[in-house]
Amino acid sequence: MKILITGGAGMVGSHAAEFYALKGHDVTVLDNLMRSKLFGYDRKSVEYNWNYLAGYKNIKRVLGDIREEKDLKKVFTKDVDAVIHTAGQPGVGFSIDNPREDYSINAFGTFNVLEHVRKVSPRAAFVYCSTNKVYGENVSNLPLRETDKRYSFRNVKGISESFNIDLAAHTPYGVSKYAGDIYTQEYAYAYGIKACVFRMSCIYGTRQFGFEDQGWLAHFIISNITDRPVTIYGNGKQVRDVLYVEDLIGAFDLFIRSDIKTGVFNVGGGADNTISLLEFIEMVQKNTGKKMKMNFDNWRPSDQRVYVSDVSKIKNTLGWNPKIGLGKGIKKLVAWIGANRGYF
Repeated sequence: MKILITGGAGMVGSHAAEFYALKGHDVTVLDNLMRSKLFGYDRKSVEYNWNYLAGYKNIKRVLGDIREEKDLKKVFTKDVDAVIHTAGQPGVGFSIDNPREDYSINAFGTFNVLEHVRKVSPRAAFVYCSTNKVYGENVSNLPLRETDKRYSFRNVKGISESFNIDLAAHTPYGVSKYAGDIYTQEYAYAYGIKACVFRMSCIYGTRQFGFEDQGWLAHFIISNITDRPVTIYGNGKQVRDVLYVEDLIGAFDLFIRSDIKTGVFNVGGGADNTISLLEFIEMVQKNTGKKMKMNFDNWRPSDQRVYVSDVSKIKNTLGWNPKIGLGKGIKKLVAWIGANRGYF
């Protein structure tokens, strides 16, 4: 197969590229290497992944921006079999401060990629990386339980794909990602493209350059290993379901190889892989042997107290199950960050 991956230097994109390269497929990755700039980081980050992918002879790297016609023309051909669209602006805080740029990357950028699929590579399967943030603050209306170290939903195990999206605050990031989400669905219906939306929860893994605004699991581990404090917004009892990146790529591949024409799936660790910030801090300290330095501050806008994916639909439809549990995944990430401390 010929696989095109936008945002191929990111954590998800680079793992997708490696997955298909190891299977012997021809892979093209497109990236503008903007991640450090987006988060105000004065050092290189995803350039590590860019250079890492150079070690594969069947991965072609193209420097370019999904918003630029000339750059997309470099990578789209009629014989592309699958497009995995991981490129995006992933920061909630950035979107609040820079809504125009957020819209340009996430909404227009996705539209631009879809148009090239429609016009140039119409037989390609299209995978869109959406987010749980499309559900907005409606999630916060669900009744919760509170214990010493975590919140949990009182009446449901997780959020399903039929959960209400409208009439709630989302942050500009949630809105721009949902625009791409809906466009992906519409291109499947209107133009017959094989396309799927994956509404992702917290994805983590090796080669992740986590910042406070995005990639919080890696950010906490990096901060601990480099003796920098983290800021806890709220009381630290907020809970997320987390998924190791290799399991996410497995879900993408199941859709690409399936006979399913279109779908929308919540994808995350589910009820079996949930953790609160306070619980995660304890896990990090146990893995590194170092005490976490931390401060507390007010809750951030639209920060869900609990988000847990109901993954029953993707399990039943694609036969998917996460294989790498939280304990094993965190050990992998801690080891990688420790071995590459100089990048942080």
